[in-house]
Order: sequence, then structure tokens, then C-alpha cells
Amino acid sequence: MAAALSKPNSPVQGTAGFVDHTLRAPAPFRLDSGDSLAAPTVRVRLHGPASAPKVLALGGISATRRLGGADGWWGDIVGPGAAIDTNRFCALGIDFAPDEDELLRISPTDQARLIEITLDELGIGQVHAMVGASYGGMVGLALGQIAPRRLKRLCVISAAHQASPLGAAWRGVQRRIVEFAQAHGETSAGLSLARQLAMITYRSADEFEARFDRKLGPDNSSDLDRYLASRGEAFCAAMPPKRWLSLSGAIDRAAIDPSAVHVPTTLIACTSDQLAPLSQMEELSRRLPKLAAFHVLTSLYGHDAFLKESAQISRALRRFLDEASNG
Repeated sequence: MAAALSKPNSPVQGTAGFVDHTLRAPAPFRLDSGDSLAAPTVRVRLHGPASAPKVLALGGISATRRLGGADGWWGDIVGPGAAIDTNRFCALGIDFAPDEDELLRISPTDQARLIEITLDELGIGQVHAMVGASYGGMVGLALGQIAPRRLKRLCVISAAHQASPLGAAWRGVQRRIVEFAQAHGETSAGLSLARQLAMITYRSADEFEARFDRKLGPDNSSDLDRYLASRGEAFCAAMPPKRWLSLSGAIDRAAIDPSAVHVPTTLIACTSDQLAPLSQMEELSRRLPKLAAFHVLTSLYGHDAFLKESAQISRALRRFLDEASNG
């Protein structure tokens, strides 16, 4: 049985229809690797009426508990009248551990264990549905393996049961860039370069062909170079380097047995995804004992289709949530 969290703090009521909770687990929280979270904190945001069916929504490693609203990372998907309709559902967003700038060998299964504890503290025996995209999809599969009773249905977008070979290779180079930069007192520059490389893996060659002319100017850079540099700089303001190293490594520690995920599962893949390629998601589909549906999207946006293709994602999620309600 999961260890109990401490009593939740007084919830913070937001002006945009959300409530924040901060929950603290007994320290230390031992990870599967043997490392420990020294001060484990789980921050949760509930979007929508607390009495409504719960939909847990998780994204990539830079996603937060802020799902909808002006500062939400999935504002086109979560909100009043949206695919995850906060008039109809209570959407739960969670900040991934570690909350602080810690370097830890953490995994999707560790995140799933923290989520199970969090659901206990919030008095939620089973969520109506869980939607996980990218890293959040890995966490969803892990939760479906260790605690299938907690999920009525699961939707996994652009994620598989383990890292793809090319994805692992790219992330390994990114981490070594940051580690080299740390050793030379240039951590921010290293993190910016790692993010720039990551952006190349998130998108597709077809998008870059259509969007940028790529002609080098007098400064020996192109519009594509400037775009990537701006994304790297913005990321440094949002993600501490040790936390990023921990979460990047967590993707490559995913080791989920699809045959043990006994939850009705819908998969959504993208044909241009380089990180969770269609072939890998097809393998996952064959090994899941309760595959409910498999949607394949065509998009210029590669792995980031779950962020950019709002209309296609919304159609698939509305169908998924209707099936969860009727099933």
C-alpha cells in the first residue's frame, strides 16, 4: 500500500475556476533507483467542479499542473466547452517530481506511485479517465500497470512503453551538453543548446521546410537558427537544469510491460513523430490486453502534434471521453 501524504494544505481558490492543493509526503520518498526525494511535494490543480467526474491530464516533462486558462499549457483542450470540458469534468493537473532543482534517478513508475498517493489524499478512488501525452503517457501506462483499479480508461498520446532508440540517443547527447556546460560554468548556455536540439526532435523536416527560408545572414545564422535560439533561451527561464536532467533521464528509464496494463486504453499517434514513432506505438497496440482504439494523425508537427493539432486531438478525446462515460 502506498505511504500516506501529510494532510493537504488549505486549498487555494483561483479566480479562473481552479483550486490548488499542495501535498507533502513523509520524507524521504524512496525511488525505485534507490535515490530519495528529500522533501517530496505534490502540487495539484483542479480545474472545474470538484464533484464532477475526474479526468487526470499530464503532458511532457515541461508541462505543469496548469492545464487551462491564460497560463495553461493545454488551454485549447482543457476548459469550458473544450474537449476536456470543465463544465462537465474536473480536470486534474499535477507538477512532476522533483519539484525543486534536484538531480535524481527518477522514473515514470515513481511518478505513478506519487499520483496514487495523491489520489488517496484527495479522496479519489478511481479517475473517470486519464489522458497522458508524451512523458505523461508513459506515466499513465506505468499507473495502469501498478494500479489499474485507479483508472476507468486511459488515453496515451505520442508515448510508448519505453524510449525509442533514436529518442534515447538524442536525449543522451542533450544531457551530456548540459553536464559539460555545468563543468565549465556555462549551465544556462548548455541548457539552451540542449533545448534547441530537443526542438528539432519535437518537430518535423516538413514543418521546417514550410516555415523557414533558412538562408544565412551576415551573422552566419538563419531564421531557423534564431527561432531555435529563442526557444532555448525561453526554456532556461522555465526549467532548472538539475530538474531537467532528472526528467530527461526519467523518459529513458521507462520500462513498462504493456501486457500488464489491464485498463481499456486508447492510443493516439502521429505519422511524423520522431520520438514516439508510429512503428513503436503499433508495437504497443499489439501488446496491450485491452486496446480500445488506435488513432493515427497526419501532421507537420511531429511529436508536438498533441500541442499544435488542437482540432484533431479534440475530436479523438471527445470520442474517448464519451466512451468512458458510456462504458
